[in-house]
Amino acid sequence: MPAPENTFKAALASGRMLYGCWAGFADAYATEILASAGFDWLVIDGEHAPNDLRTIMAQLQVLEGRRSAPVVRLPMGEPWQIKQVLDAGAQTLLIPLVESAAQARDLVRAMRYPPQGIRGSGAALARASRFSDIGDYAATANDRMCLLVQVETRAGLAALDEIAHVEGVDGVFVGPSDLAADMGHLGDSTHPEVRAAIRTALSDIRAAGKAPGILAVDHDTALTYRDWGAQFLAVGIDVLMLASAARTTMNRWRDG
Repeated sequence: MPAPENTFKAALASGRMLYGCWAGFADAYATEILASAGFDWLVIDGEHAPNDLRTIMAQLQVLEGRRSAPVVRLPMGEPWQIKQVLDAGAQTLLIPLVESAAQARDLVRAMRYPPQGIRGSGAALARASRFSDIGDYAATANDRMCLLVQVETRAGLAALDEIAHVEGVDGVFVGPSDLAADMGHLGDSTHPEVRAAIRTALSDIRAAGKAPGILAVDHDTALTYRDWGAQFLAVGIDVLMLASAARTTMNRWRDG
């Protein structure tokens, strides 16, 4: 029996438009609620949310068999962390702050077993192989891995073409907030200089044959990014959704 098909990877390769949401509560119950909405993909965020290996695994468990494909974002691309979340069952990773093709190639290798990579071969005792129930897991897992790299600095943009042409990189995610900060416009991803850089980046990623991705919490901005060529588009953040709904509700009663 081979490793499970990566439906998110297949959808990206087919060119389908995919809408996602950030899962920042670090809790399987909240992520299961998000999945009930039918998002195509959900980011289990380990960079800016208080997730650890066990909370990530719990969310992978509740998303198994659901429409919403899990995308695990690690705080950085450390091979030991990559190994752990892959063994826990992740197949798609989003790695922040990628600034060179060499860095992207290292990430590809960290997600693959030898001889294509350096992933440790201990999945026999891990959830990824269903605890050795998937006999051909190690032999077939490499082809199921999906790597999304975040380009979110001027250095990353300068190396974007080389990064996007790395074999094994499935998509490139533009980080508007960090890009704006690095360009000297902290907190203002709507600055004309930042918007121009984003538009060019999305176009260049697609021209390189890779899937362009981005996050927008504003509906009109999301529509703009889609028009500019984004293929996997995050259109919300669960924490902000709850905060907004709670404040709106309380303000309605306070004003009344």
